[in-house]
Amino acid sequence: MVFKRMLGAFGVGAPSVDTVLSTPRTQPGGTLEGEVRLKGGDFDAEIEHVTLGLVARVEIEHGEGESAGLGEFSRAQVSGPFTLRKGEERVIDFRMPVPWEAPISEIGGQPLTGMAVGVRTELAIAKAVDKGDLDQVAVEPLPSQLRILEAFLQLGFGFKAADLEAGQLYGVRQELPFYQEIEFYPSGQYAGLVGEVEVTFVADPAGLHVVLEADKRSGRYSSSDAIGRFHVSHDDALRTDWAGELGRWLDGLSQYGHQSHHSGHHGYDDHGHYGHHEGHHGHHEGHHGHRSGPGMGMVVAAGAAGVVGGLVAGEVVEEVVEEFFEDEGDE
Repeated sequence: MVFKRMLGAFGVGAPSVDTVLSTPRTQPGGTLEGEVRLKGGDFDAEIEHVTLGLVARVEIEHGEGESAGLGEFSRAQVSGPFTLRKGEERVIDFRMPVPWEAPISEIGGQPLTGMAVGVRTELAIAKAVDKGDLDQVAVEPLPSQLRILEAFLQLGFGFKAADLEAGQLYGVRQELPFYQEIEFYPSGQYAGLVGEVEVTFVADPAGLHVVLEADKRSGRYSSSDAIGRFHVSHDDALRTDWAGELGRWLDGLSQYGHQSHHSGHHGYDDHGHYGHHEGHHGHHEGHHGHRSGPGMGMVVAAGAAGVVGGLVAGEVVEEVVEEFFEDEGDE
């Protein structure tokens, strides 16, 4: 791979940088490995630091409208100060943890429509910082997440889109300042019951918090959104009949057709037991730090191909990523 970009912040003859990932696919709680390749320009350069950031496109609601921008959700400094000599080539190896709450951007090789995740490389020289290189990253679901996504396809739902919303979920311990919504549209027996169902995962080393939001405004029982929340360990998630459990929750929505947005619904409690719950997609203003623990290094379960069959592939994701990042670079 050739060196991609001259560092525009430093003028003509400046160093160039390219980040090459040896693990272009990862999972929440996993790691990214690779190397940053630097090439000296026409003069010696005092490098202050080389830093990598994981970034993704985030939707931000404000007033009556909504805008999109890049959100950085993890940073790792891979080098401290050093001198990059004129024309010198230098390689910096790195191993970067991926937060457990990292958004899913690809399943079984198919990109999710609306998602773009990348690694951005920053090079600092003489207090000037150039975000000189950006590489797309595919974040695959954990096996526990994959089982739940598969269940919606088994129930006849189709994948619609996914996005990231700035804010905090109500009642869930959340590390990142945004959460992902994966949207499914109904067909068959549920086509008249709900308009769509949004699934949100908040993962940690022990398990998954899952928030389900069913839009009933266009369904048979059009009152408001119905909410289901549950927590389950990664191991228990692999043993659960999710098609059965989710089917019972969806079938139960008719019983709550005239209850308010805050009304209780069936779901798993915080100990993984099926029970009665209440909750909603509330937001808090607070932002939390990033998780930096080691990754699980798990491999996607063999069921991924089944999910791909029900997904609507995104546009050419590389073009989408470039659009996001070029817009960011111009700001």
